[in-house]
Amino acid sequence: MNNYQKYKNDAIYSMSPVELLILLYDECNKNFRKAKIALQEDDYTLFESNLGRNQKIIMYLIKTLDMEYPISRDLRRLYDYILFDIGRLLAGRKRRIDELDALQEVIQNLRDGFDGASKQVSDTHTIAENRVLG
Repeated sequence: MNNYQKYKNDAIYSMSPVELLILLYDECNKNFRKAKIALQEDDYTLFESNLGRNQKIIMYLIKTLDMEYPISRDLRRLYDYILFDIGRLLAGRKRRIDELDALQEVIQNLRDGFDGASKQVSDTHTIAENRVLG
């Protein structure tokens, strides 16, 4: 492992759960932007690759939900919707940019909501296991 990769790993492992969540939402938004550009350029391989990355991120977010909290059930439904819509985009013959924009807006709203909430309250969650999937 080179020094840059070690630095990136150390930075990720030292983040709070909210910081990690925001990072994942930011990564989703970046992948949606890349998918949109790829779609405009008719690069369907890159389009599918970026949406596939987002599927992995959303599946990771689902796996990390603590279902003891009522908000987790709501987030699960929202994540399921996002996965369903990504699947439709991947399977569809007519791939529409407006559908990407709608998904990106959902992710951005989640990101902004968690970012705002984290600024209002201190993060009191503990990490059961500190590892990066992917």
